[in-house]
Amino acid sequence: MITLNPDTDLTISRVIKAPRAAVWSAWANPRSFEQWWIPEPARCKVLAMELRAGGAFQTQISEGGGAFGPHIDGCFLDVVEGERIVFTNALTGGWRPAAQPFMTAIITLADDADGTEYRAQVMHKNQADRDMHAEMGFYDGWGTVIEQLAKRVEGEAG
Repeated sequence: MITLNPDTDLTISRVIKAPRAAVWSAWANPRSFEQWWIPEPARCKVLAMELRAGGAFQTQISEGGGAFGPHIDGCFLDVVEGERIVFTNALTGGWRPAAQPFMTAIITLADDADGTEYRAQVMHKNQADRDMHAEMGFYDGWGTVIEQLAKRVEGEAG
């Protein structure tokens, strides 16, 4: 487990009342992922989701029914099926350096008596970037997408 640095990291977690396999599947399937990754009513389009170390992770966002534009252009650093996904926008697919690095995220899934503990730890290079991400609405945004994920998989599990 990565140690939390409160000066540069933001974290959010919740228990999702569904099996870990269902939560993993919602993350690993691009069409499912598009349904919850961006707060509604905005929409997400997955251009690349190569769930392996060095694999590309590229999404686009459409707000207000407009054209899709850039959202994430990143790289998966580590993927342990059913347990952990680590991605960054400091690199793009194939380990290529990115133009505007901002964060690295570690998503962990763990069994919980009520389902799955979903935890996101988002690391930034400095406190200024961390604070900017918090002010941009990290907790509202990431909390909303986790809620959307929960609604999606809890409905399937129920």
